[in-house]
Amino acid sequence: MDALTGLLEGPKARGAFLIKSVFSPPWALRVEDRAPISLVTMVRGDAWVLPDRSTPALLRPGDVAVLRGPDPYTIADEQDTGVQIVVGPEQRCNTTEGEDVTDTMALGVRTWGDTLGQGSSVMLSGTYQAPSEIGRRLLNALPALLVRPAGAEDNALVSLLADEISRDEPGQELVLDRLLDLLFVSVLRAWLAAPGAGAPAWYRAQSDHTVGPALRLLHDNPGQAWTVELLARKVGVSRAGLARRFTTVVGEPPMSYLATWRLTLAADLLREPDATVAGVAHRVGYSSAFALSSAFKRVRGMSPQEYRTSRTGDQPMPAGTPAQTVVLGAG
Repeated sequence: MDALTGLLEGPKARGAFLIKSVFSPPWALRVEDRAPISLVTMVRGDAWVLPDRSTPALLRPGDVAVLRGPDPYTIADEQDTGVQIVVGPEQRCNTTEGEDVTDTMALGVRTWGDTLGQGSSVMLSGTYQAPSEIGRRLLNALPALLVRPAGAEDNALVSLLADEISRDEPGQELVLDRLLDLLFVSVLRAWLAAPGAGAPAWYRAQSDHTVGPALRLLHDNPGQAWTVELLARKVGVSRAGLARRFTTVVGEPPMSYLATWRLTLAADLLREPDATVAGVAHRVGYSSAFALSSAFKRVRGMSPQEYRTSRTGDQPMPAGTPAQTVVLGAG
């Protein structure tokens, strides 16, 4: 499983919070919901995205912004403006009229804000919760703010989202989730492919003629009793050549990378209701439940059983995201 696929599997892409907002100028929205990942796009009007720890960016209609949590941020029609609305951890928006988005959503309404007028701004925003451990590997490398300028593919998805969000039909939540996923993947793919945009070394290494095949083998068959010699033989290079090239390109030796990958997979598998520690150990390449427990506790500070009964996987993304703004195609 690749990281992009892993990111969108599991609960994080189910029932994502997606809403259409209509604002009359002047307006500003302060978001403090601590969501791991948020998407924002303007359907009508311009808006400034103002992260607390990185450079602001201007969004024009069709541009898509991805914000990596849990840091707060502000979206406004002007770069210097007072906050009028605050979105807190429970997605509650406190306005002068006391409107509550949580109550609005409970009624099945996904559009809120002012009455649409000639000068109104229309914004679509969505959030993901509880990323998988595989997904966290990718999100940890995201900049605080990533902006993809409007393109033909994204414009079509944004239009579909705007149309679908205003409907009240069977299966709407599923359709909205999938459209949001497609938009998210479109932006992430552009980021991962852009030179110098900050994609993680282990992802860039997949295109390397030597390291790429080795990574695919490790990802597809983590339960294999891998050694550097066996991996090199499968790839068709020398043991020393693979070890040297892998460490240079990825930043760590093959077996060190494999150990991290196995524990990442194990953490996600342990969330499955019917999983056993012994079964997970076998699937990810450990000889016994004891061997997995020892490695898991050494790295994560708790046993697999403690991890299963805790809510560690449901916690927001930790602070420490690269504090920069990346506008794809700029400069």
